[in-house]
Amino acid sequence: METQWITLIGARQHNLKNISLRIPKGKITVFTGVSGSGKSSIVFDTIAQEAGRQLNETYSNFVRNFLPKYEAPAIDAIHNLSPAVVVGQERLGGNARSTVGTISDIAPLLRVLYSRFATPSLQTANMYSFNDPQGMCEICEGIGKQLTLNVDTSLDMAKSLNEGAILLPGYGVDTYYWGLYAQSGFFDNDKPLHAYTEEEWQQFLYGAEQKIHITHSTGEFNGTYMGLVYRFRRALQQQKELSEREKKKREPFMITAKCDACNGSRYRPEVLASQLHGYSIYDLSELQLTELSKVLTNFTDPQMEAVITRILQRVHSLIDIGLGYMSLNRETATLSGGESQRVKMVKYLSSTLTGMLYIFDEPSTGLHPRDVYRLNDLLRQIRDNGNTVLVVEHDADVIQIADYIVDVGPGAGIHGGTILFSGPYEQFKENGSITAQALNTQTPLNEKPRAVTTFLTSSTSSLHNLQQVALHVPERVLTVVTGVAGSGKSTLVHDVFANEHAEAIVIDQQPIHTNVRSNAATYLGMMDKIRKLFAKENDVEAALFSYNSKGGCKECGGNGSITLNLSFLDNVERVCPSCRGERYDEHVLAYTYNGKNIVEVLAMDVEEALQFFSAKDIVKKLQTLQLVGLSYMSLGQPLSTFSGGECQRLKLAKEMKEDGQLYILDEPTTGLHIRDVATLMNMLHQLVDAGNTVVVIEHQTDVIRQADWIIDLGPEGGSGGGHILFEGPPQDLLACSMSITAKYI
Repeated sequence: METQWITLIGARQHNLKNISLRIPKGKITVFTGVSGSGKSSIVFDTIAQEAGRQLNETYSNFVRNFLPKYEAPAIDAIHNLSPAVVVGQERLGGNARSTVGTISDIAPLLRVLYSRFATPSLQTANMYSFNDPQGMCEICEGIGKQLTLNVDTSLDMAKSLNEGAILLPGYGVDTYYWGLYAQSGFFDNDKPLHAYTEEEWQQFLYGAEQKIHITHSTGEFNGTYMGLVYRFRRALQQQKELSEREKKKREPFMITAKCDACNGSRYRPEVLASQLHGYSIYDLSELQLTELSKVLTNFTDPQMEAVITRILQRVHSLIDIGLGYMSLNRETATLSGGESQRVKMVKYLSSTLTGMLYIFDEPSTGLHPRDVYRLNDLLRQIRDNGNTVLVVEHDADVIQIADYIVDVGPGAGIHGGTILFSGPYEQFKENGSITAQALNTQTPLNEKPRAVTTFLTSSTSSLHNLQQVALHVPERVLTVVTGVAGSGKSTLVHDVFANEHAEAIVIDQQPIHTNVRSNAATYLGMMDKIRKLFAKENDVEAALFSYNSKGGCKECGGNGSITLNLSFLDNVERVCPSCRGERYDEHVLAYTYNGKNIVEVLAMDVEEALQFFSAKDIVKKLQTLQLVGLSYMSLGQPLSTFSGGECQRLKLAKEMKEDGQLYILDEPTTGLHIRDVATLMNMLHQLVDAGNTVVVIEHQTDVIRQADWIIDLGPEGGSGGGHILFEGPPQDLLACSMSITAKYI
């Protein structure tokens, strides 16, 4: 059968230089190139946008009002598009009610299983849902947690009741609420709290409700005694709609803790009592997926077979993609970008649709090299189901499974936007491009690591899957923490070590919260300084050079675009005809600094700006941007257009301070081309040379090889992990037989 092609003609989105391209349908095509070269502009901002826009046009105007809005990309024509499914790196997010079980649609199948076969039966599937009033715990309403009293901040253990041990507002000595405890007869009012017996302590915090007689300055009362924790919780329940002032007042005394009523399970007691083979629905959902698979295999009743088979198919898909260490109860808000993307991938495997266009954004993110083959199997499976797969990727092991390669470059930003190569992978290997060369080279092991003398340590922890381990980070060297996904890296580094070292500068994968009005110059604090330079040069006020203030275009309000309401059609975004997208009022452009107006300055990339500015504070920030590999970025580029990797490096640029700092970076190579990894490593080594301590959680083997010190966790994920297998220089890791990482460096 002749190969069909998706054809792009004259693509000019962002930095694309009027390119034309053919992409084979029914194949895996991988897009490669340095960071910022234009890969995403082709795949996401052109192909995915146009596919979404054309699909939306098949619906009525009424329906389109409820669908995502897609702008027409800057391109002359696209032919042979299919409906597109975009699987990006956005975290699944969601609230506390969203779990791996609910998002993967395994939880509904479990509810069906229990409603039919559990004993004693609760009849309906709804009864087994913690998101349904019939099944949820009445106290926490299915959340599994509740706001409660923070004992540590609410009590002074060194003081007695008479000395004011209760620090809560309204509980001072001689107040009515203080009297409920001091006059209860249960306590010695001169005895410090730390000297209370276990019985007294339980009575003080959790004593049952009962009537007592108290005397107050305003008279005698019959009051109600109850433990301080219970009283605090009841007050919260009775005053759910607190004013902002009241919330701030109580905040220091509140903490989120496991719900006492359901012990964090989220369910009513009768749901937990309804069981299958000795397991409640909560018990099964709490099991690690690898263990859940074994348990369900023992559910051999022929009547259950159909439901069990469907559940196992999805569980095995999650295991196969490297998520076997998770449980169905894991909240989706706690998943990393890479974990979120893999959970989303599994959802599409069960689809029987064919002829679709699946688009993936660096699906190897967060995967140990050992697990990439599982990802590759999934990509092949989606292709073999009769679909077209487009992948933006830097990982050499993923690139190697491509049927077709599109290499974009040669540089980033204005230096990119052209097609360097498009063709079969076998031909690409012989190509002389930066990407092809990088695939054929390997960074050598660091044979001269920096000397290790002193350490920063954490306390020994058993949090999550950690097995009584402590982190020992050597000072003033580059430490890389490795291990398969789920081995405990983030728990040990972020949840334990970083929590105990408040001075740490943590550069994680959380997105920068921005809008179209924010750019790199505003984020780094350069914009104020640039405005002041213009103001001083022209003897006018600085607000004139802000498109969010007095200098903004009157027609579009400084947005650069206007929304046209076409009544029966979708609203359309158009470049503002007054400012031509430049955001500023025309008269502002008459003012210049060093011969350039404010729009021309914001259009400069970092390299140009370094030649243009002489002010030391601006130059220093620009040099930092250059150091983190963002020299191709224009000063006025909206942050909403930055990739996840670019955002992380921008955060690092903002947080870089003088020597003696402790930096923690979470997979900083996300979104980086193999060549750009070398730039990142130079920056990290410069940080260390300046006297800083740098800790990196990373899977990228080039980063691991260049470390001074490696801490490897494992050997597996979930319950099979949580052990520190190795601590030492890279060369010595090779001799660690238990380490999976050792096999890949």
